[in-house]
Amino acid sequence: MTIERPWQRWLIRAGVFFAMALLCVPGLWVVLTAFRPNIEILARPPVWLPQNPTFDNFRGIFGLLPDQQQGLPVARYFLNSLVISLTSTFVAIVIGMMGGYAFARYRFKAKGALFVSFMLSRTVPGIALSLPLFIVWSRLGILDTSFGLILVYLAINIPFTIWLTDGFFRQIPVDLAEAAQIDGCTRWQAFWKVEFPLARSGLASAAIFAFLTSWNEYALASQLTRTTVSKTMPVGLMDFTAQFTVDWAGMSAMAVLIIIPALLLTFLVQKHLIAGLTFGGVK
Repeated sequence: MTIERPWQRWLIRAGVFFAMALLCVPGLWVVLTAFRPNIEILARPPVWLPQNPTFDNFRGIFGLLPDQQQGLPVARYFLNSLVISLTSTFVAIVIGMMGGYAFARYRFKAKGALFVSFMLSRTVPGIALSLPLFIVWSRLGILDTSFGLILVYLAINIPFTIWLTDGFFRQIPVDLAEAAQIDGCTRWQAFWKVEFPLARSGLASAAIFAFLTSWNEYALASQLTRTTVSKTMPVGLMDFTAQFTVDWAGMSAMAVLIIIPALLLTFLVQKHLIAGLTFGGVK
């Protein structure tokens, strides 16, 4: 058994820090650009730190600047994203939890084939389904609706949630539920009072991944939405582009508004996220 030397440990830490810093540069640039005036955004050579920080870019996208035309319906886009993401996440977690529990605890015919088929559905890139979905959704009359987009995100998130929760429930000993039933609990009470609390961290991890997938998805949303009735925040970013120009200031400000909820959610459930990702890692 080789012993890790101190310099090796510090070398690994330095490498990880450098890689993470490199990955954060684009996001940091977008955040700084959101607070820059146009003259600094278009400056050559580029200006890293804003010399004259301003909130005009945020006021501009809401149409709050006196010398500017009506802003974009950002509040509507935000509400659409929130409703679609939360609804699809909640339904995906409920169905995925039941499916994962069934795969982990019960035996039934074609169990392995069904589980593999769920996983194979994740191998199909979403953009490849955009045209078939567009045709089917238009025939069904749910094109450019929040309901249609929620159905798409459910199809994306449920197989992943089933796979994730199946692994969490497999780590919980069956003896705990059986002992609870011996003590007088029903099958449902044993699940809700014994197994569910133990798998709560894993379910929180699955919920975060499902929410972020729905919140950040652009490819399918851009094809299935047309108006402010169902447009989400990522799709709304394209409203800042014209034939010959791009409003980098407004686009960066809206990108920051997209980033903030995802960061807040991650920090609020950080403890459950880490516990869920490491669940079962120590025997």
